[in-house]
Amino acid sequence: MDMPRDAVADVAVLAEPVRRRLYEHVASSREPVGRDAAATALGISRALAAFHLDRLGDAGLLDVSYRRLTGRTGPGAGRPSKLYARSDREVSVSLPARRYELAARLFAAALSRGVASDASTQAALDEAARSYGRALGQEARRRAGRSRGRGALVEAAISVLAEAGFEPAAGSGDLVVLRNCPFDALAQAHRTLVCGMNLSLMDGVIAGLGATGIRAELARQPGMCCVVWRRA
Repeated sequence: MDMPRDAVADVAVLAEPVRRRLYEHVASSREPVGRDAAATALGISRALAAFHLDRLGDAGLLDVSYRRLTGRTGPGAGRPSKLYARSDREVSVSLPARRYELAARLFAAALSRGVASDASTQAALDEAARSYGRALGQEARRRAGRSRGRGALVEAAISVLAEAGFEPAAGSGDLVVLRNCPFDALAQAHRTLVCGMNLSLMDGVIAGLGATGIRAELARQPGMCCVVWRRA
């Protein structure tokens, strides 16, 4: 499954002034921009423009394509030019991490399931969250490789859940504590609904992980996710 990119690192590439200007120039253009045109527009060397444009492409902020600008084809037409256009990818950064887009996708999936099957809103949301969590657990199991002991699986799950914004950590009494709720504002307004969704999500992670002797439980603590992992 696709895991979230490091949005902070990707946005940080815009801190460099020339790179920021190049991004704004490309983003404002109706057509993809080549290195020569970008260099001319900003009054910098082609090599410097190419370096910064490629960094923006590596960060997923620009899409890269190739096309002969002369329109000629065949032998002698020359090499295609490397062109850059603003990416459709949306990047947002929040500290602590918030994943309201994920919550919206789960709510939309739940609504679709409920309409199709006449299931209750909570049941449909639980199933959507459990399905997403199962995919996270399967990714963690894949990362664990051949190390299928519970400790290795939990360690891999902690890595995956960190990328999902839950700030997991091995606990002293609890097996895993989740120090952040990615849906905090929603949880404040709709605690029962969102905490139930988180519990189902973590049930799915544990199921996808395939580890035994672990269960997810509600254990509300201020400033933290309402779910913990405990030994069954």
